[in-house]
Amino acid sequence: MHKMPRIWIMYLLTLTEQKLVTRTRRAFDRALCSLPVTQHDRVWEPYLVFVGQKGVPIETSRRVYRRYLKHDPSHVEDFIEFLVNSGLWQEAAERLAGVLNDDRFYSIKGKNKRRLWLELCDLLTQHADGVSGLNVDAIIRGGIRKSTDEVGRLWIALASYYIRRNLTEKARDVFEEGMTTVGTVRDFSEIFDAYSQFEEIMLLQKMEGEGEGNGEEDEDNDDDKDDRLDVAKIGRKLKRFWLSDDKEVELRMAQIECLSDRRPELANSVLLRQNPHNVEQWRRRVKLFEGNPTKQILTYTEAVRTVDPMKAVRRLHTLWVAFAKLYEDHKDVVNARVIFDKAVQVNYKTVDNLASVWCEWAEMELRHKNFKGALELMRRATAEPSTEVKRRVAADGNEPVQIKLHKSLWLWAFYVDLEESLGTLESTRAVYERILDLRIATPQILMNYAMLLEEHKYFEDAFKVYERGVKIFKYPHVKDIWVTYLSKFVKRFGKSKLERARELFEHAVEVTPAESLKPLYLQYAKLEEDYGLAKRAMKVYDQSTKAVPPHEKLSMYEIYIARAAEIFGVPRTREIYKQAIESGLPDKDVKTMCMKYVELEKSLGEIDRARRVFVYASQFADPRSDPDIWNKWSKFEVNHGNEDTFREMQRIKRSVSASYSQIHFILPEYLMQKDKQPNLDEAMDALKKAGVPEDEMAALEKQLLPDASNTATKDSNRKVVGFVSAGVESQTEGGLKVAANQEDIELPEESDSEDDERVEVAQKDVPSAVFGGLVRKREEGENGDDSAATKDTDDGGHIGALERIKRQRRGAMV
Repeated sequence: MHKMPRIWIMYLLTLTEQKLVTRTRRAFDRALCSLPVTQHDRVWEPYLVFVGQKGVPIETSRRVYRRYLKHDPSHVEDFIEFLVNSGLWQEAAERLAGVLNDDRFYSIKGKNKRRLWLELCDLLTQHADGVSGLNVDAIIRGGIRKSTDEVGRLWIALASYYIRRNLTEKARDVFEEGMTTVGTVRDFSEIFDAYSQFEEIMLLQKMEGEGEGNGEEDEDNDDDKDDRLDVAKIGRKLKRFWLSDDKEVELRMAQIECLSDRRPELANSVLLRQNPHNVEQWRRRVKLFEGNPTKQILTYTEAVRTVDPMKAVRRLHTLWVAFAKLYEDHKDVVNARVIFDKAVQVNYKTVDNLASVWCEWAEMELRHKNFKGALELMRRATAEPSTEVKRRVAADGNEPVQIKLHKSLWLWAFYVDLEESLGTLESTRAVYERILDLRIATPQILMNYAMLLEEHKYFEDAFKVYERGVKIFKYPHVKDIWVTYLSKFVKRFGKSKLERARELFEHAVEVTPAESLKPLYLQYAKLEEDYGLAKRAMKVYDQSTKAVPPHEKLSMYEIYIARAAEIFGVPRTREIYKQAIESGLPDKDVKTMCMKYVELEKSLGEIDRARRVFVYASQFADPRSDPDIWNKWSKFEVNHGNEDTFREMQRIKRSVSASYSQIHFILPEYLMQKDKQPNLDEAMDALKKAGVPEDEMAALEKQLLPDASNTATKDSNRKVVGFVSAGVESQTEGGLKVAANQEDIELPEESDSEDDERVEVAQKDVPSAVFGGLVRKREEGENGDDSAATKDTDDGGHIGALERIKRQRRGAMV
């Protein structure tokens, strides 16, 4: 049964358990020879388990694995793992290198080439003495070139390889090369930490070695015998004499300190390798060499050569300016000028960067009292390129910033300041005119130009400049120019050129938007008050109230009223108050204006007029949400009214409250939840937006009236919050309630004593001769003479209003 694999496997497993190495190995070989190749997989699996047991010679296991790889080369990783576990570093490294060189290799364990490469590097560096024949340096450097996230680890591995080979200087070179080539701070930190640890270990070893050497020297000194023939001692002495150095410990300590001091510079180099066009990092690098001008100059030189102006991060011109300032600080102005001259030829990203370089150059000349040189620099900078230069640049297609420099506002502003300080009036005016011709002037520059002319008594020229300004600029930029121009003109000419001033003001208010009209109108009115006619001033104020935006109308009317009262007297302000109230002010402003109007009428003793104003203002105030007007009206009636006027006020109050309540009642539910007491205007707007026409709104109000009366009839004790019946209920002799005419909205009078707030009306004693027989009837009513009153009523006699009201109250109480 030598062709039966099951019998063979059972037999081989039995031998394996018996630990018979030679007999088992031969049986496995006979099984492989007997069975066909297609069934060898079933034999090789227990065969590999057998050779992996303890007690099997390593050489036997290695030869078995080699035979197995000829059968199935894909399991080479298992062989490599076996070699590593067995300490066969040389063959493991060779096999692993062969796997990496095989482009057709596929890992059955899911390892990629990068992981295998790292395993090879670790194997070569950790067992440097046990591996030969492979170019370890080339292998690891190849991994460094291919890998991106393990660069620091590979550099450390290469240095560790040389350390294990006892090549310490070569290891230092590798560390230095790694720190100067890595591109990330993380890799740099790994290499630097490993390098520092290596130097510290070398220092400790040297210090321990010197201690042992001193002990041996003491032993030699203690030995009194003649050791001239002792070859070993002579060799040790010669070694200490020729090869050792007493200052080596101090040298290594100095190396460690130097390495620590170099860390900021090396870290900055890493950042610059990431982006060599980062201007800020170059400036930080210069600060690292503070106190070493030579090193700083070399750094600046390297920086300006490396940084590409189009790729520069941050402002490149600051690097050139700092370079020139370094020479200036060391009293070398000539070289500073050379640096500036090169800096202005660089093609920066923006024109402002180039203009900044020119301005810094001119400021340096000013610091060294070279005023003519500074002015000459500004003339050079602001000179317009010739037509030939523009044509040549346009043909090239790459327009540098130097072509557009003559239109830099920053440069012209600096130039004009220099001319005002160092030049003449004519040269300064020429610069200002050039700015205006280039159409790059700002309102501030134009106003500075006008002020310069005013200082030199050129007032007409200054006003011409203002005229040019109001033509060039639009709102809101021209606002300050108009205000300054008008104030200067009025202050200069006053009454002498009044018509021209009026024309200027009229033109100003025509072109000015409504938001900026108020100061101009006040200035215009002040002109008329000081130099013109009072009527024209009032006309200006009247125009201003119509022209300003709604939120400024109230303040404008207040000013208008104050000036009118001061000029024409208080009675004249009545027309203005009436105009203000009817001019379409917002509701809150209308109420404010009405209260001011009331105070005016009260101060003049016009009580009836004040009351009519209260009546008009009441339609804008909901008694529940805006009680201020009603409280003032109530106090007014207490002090100046009588019982009838007070009742009229209460009637109006109920009517207004009912109107607001009805509007609130027919509002959508979401609006009622949002605002429990909506404004009248907001409610009407909401109904209009909902598509309800005005006639349907009125119909809704009328439909609500009978519902309210029916509700009151069913439950007399129930009160409908926010709703007042529009009918008048009266008591008859039979005790039945009869609804009055519903066309007239007349609220029941008995609510005054129950729902409304009790108000004590001030009464004065009136002579009885004034009332005549009414006094007698009132006394009879107070004594409870109901029969007489009934008799008078039946006879058709007339009773007083007070008596009728009291009877109604008694009926309601019953």
